[in-house]
Amino acid sequence: MELNRKFAADQHRYRTMPNEELRESFVVSDLMQPGVLTLTLSDIDRGIIGSAVPLGEALTIGTFSELGGGPFLARRELGIINIGANGRVNLGGEEFAMTRLDSVYVGRGDHEVSFTSDDPANPARFYFVSYPAHKAYPHKHVPQSEANRIDLGAQATCNERTIFQPIRPGIVDTCQLVMGFTCIAEGSVWNTFPPHTHDRRSEFYFYFDLADDARVFHLMGKPNELKALPLSNEETALSPSWSMHSGVGSGDYSFIWSMGGENQEFDDMDHIAQADLA
Repeated sequence: MELNRKFAADQHRYRTMPNEELRESFVVSDLMQPGVLTLTLSDIDRGIIGSAVPLGEALTIGTFSELGGGPFLARRELGIINIGANGRVNLGGEEFAMTRLDSVYVGRGDHEVSFTSDDPANPARFYFVSYPAHKAYPHKHVPQSEANRIDLGAQATCNERTIFQPIRPGIVDTCQLVMGFTCIAEGSVWNTFPPHTHDRRSEFYFYFDLADDARVFHLMGKPNELKALPLSNEETALSPSWSMHSGVGSGDYSFIWSMGGENQEFDDMDHIAQADLA
């Protein structure tokens, strides 16, 4: 199993980069391959983005010299969300049954993490994010029904959406990981608009439930020097702490957001006025 690497450009170099170079720096693709577990280590807060689509056999996260060797979670925590059919997450004997849009938080430790599908012909599709952790917190399974729910936006402004917060303070204790998902309502296209940034943490956006020919235009950079990354289904945009983020799709879609950094408060945002976008 290979641990891919992703190195982000800084807030000066991104200004002159064409889309191909921006994607190389800020986009993780090749996720959700049938029968494959993928892992990408970003130098943005040393976050790891991964996916697992188990078929007939379990898929297990291995060990890597890039992480200092030993168990994958020896110095890390992990958040998992299933966007597919029913499956299971096994933590060295402790097992969690996962239906679509269920979440699991896994604390640091020497436990092995593996993924299985209940029906290989209709597999689970696990997306996960890992950050360094200084303390071991208990594992926890959070069904979609138990996630904190926030309804935002309006049809008139094309940004009607529902935010689900399963891995957040008050529901799950974590070192730095905050993770959840947003579902855009039919007829709306904007997420996180008006845009914002948060200098105290980075954020990763995994877009899913897009049609094959649909695209989300993920906006990044400084407010007066915007770049747009066209993303297809099941690709992740990496947003460093210095970059604003927002997005607009060619139709409705969903996305998993995950954050790591100094502050876990979801509302800790520096809002950007639309008039300041240029």
